[in-house]
Amino acid sequence: MDTGFPAPQAETIEEIWPEFSSGSLPQPEAATRRETPVDIAVLIPCYNEEMSIGREVSQFRAVLPDAQIYVYDNNSHDDTVAVGKAAGAIVRHERMQGKGNVVRRMFADIEADVYVLVDGDGTYDPVDAPRLVQYLLEHRLDLVNGLRNGVHRRGHRVGNEIFNRIIGWTFGRYFDDIFSGYKVFSRRFVKSFPALATGFEIETELTVHALRLRMPVAELPTRYGSRVEGSTSKLRTVHDGIRILWAIVLLIKQERPLAFFSAACVILITTSLVLDLPLVISYLQTGSATAAQRLPTAVLGTGIMLLGFLSLACGLTLDTVTRGRIEMKRLHYLSLQTTEHNSEDEHEVPRHGRLRLHRITSS
Repeated sequence: MDTGFPAPQAETIEEIWPEFSSGSLPQPEAATRRETPVDIAVLIPCYNEEMSIGREVSQFRAVLPDAQIYVYDNNSHDDTVAVGKAAGAIVRHERMQGKGNVVRRMFADIEADVYVLVDGDGTYDPVDAPRLVQYLLEHRLDLVNGLRNGVHRRGHRVGNEIFNRIIGWTFGRYFDDIFSGYKVFSRRFVKSFPALATGFEIETELTVHALRLRMPVAELPTRYGSRVEGSTSKLRTVHDGIRILWAIVLLIKQERPLAFFSAACVILITTSLVLDLPLVISYLQTGSATAAQRLPTAVLGTGIMLLGFLSLACGLTLDTVTRGRIEMKRLHYLSLQTTEHNSEDEHEVPRHGRLRLHRITSS
């Protein structure tokens, strides 16, 4: 049938593309590996730590000589700034009081491949830092948490265990010491972390951030000692414990709304049934449950029952919103550059702060 179009001419691929037969097809640009040193930043938040900060900075300079060591002073009244500078650290200031505010500022200001976050009280051993950094790079992790091995105050030990179990039940049991002040992070973690906490509850927020985005994490034992004689702890057991507990409740509501509001629904419905059960029994026995003295109880039970179902509806709605928010956070996390470790001996723990890595670049 004549379609009005000219008949197609038979052509071979060699006629259309002569390079195909000659084998001289254009090749894509080859990816090359460039070995460069890893940029390591040691971050030390400080508040009145003149007794310990000098020794701590000197020890980190010895075990990680090529790392940049930052001391962030949080309105200290002693000579923390002067001692830190004398020891060779880069000293900066954060005026908003609280460890969470300091961590937020540090993560925003400092650019590096690997971040070592450690308290400035001298209780953590800097000798463990190269091992933690090496483990993070070799296993391509985003967080290595230091599991403290040492003496803890009894009240702190009990509180840590309770909070660890709550976080484990809610978000997954991947850590045994979420309140450790010794952590190593990848750039991906640091630059995707929103840092909303203001005080010591920042440790909880760091843990939940990793667990909710399902980042690769690990926990390694580290040495933990007592504070330097003459220094005092800034942690107020009862006050900060209440703040941390409240922060955990808010994180559960924010990150697991369906579980949070479903629990509230069960509590409300159970309360309603307890209030209304005597009315039901009275109705079955007498055929009437509308006596004036029982009317307020019936109204109260009905209202609580409605609140229970409203709570469930809120949980279902917020769960959808939270899922979309986590997807956006995950996509942002994946868009950040990663660092790949390239070691000749994977079992060797370096004694210095300059490790080998390679990045994929086009030439």
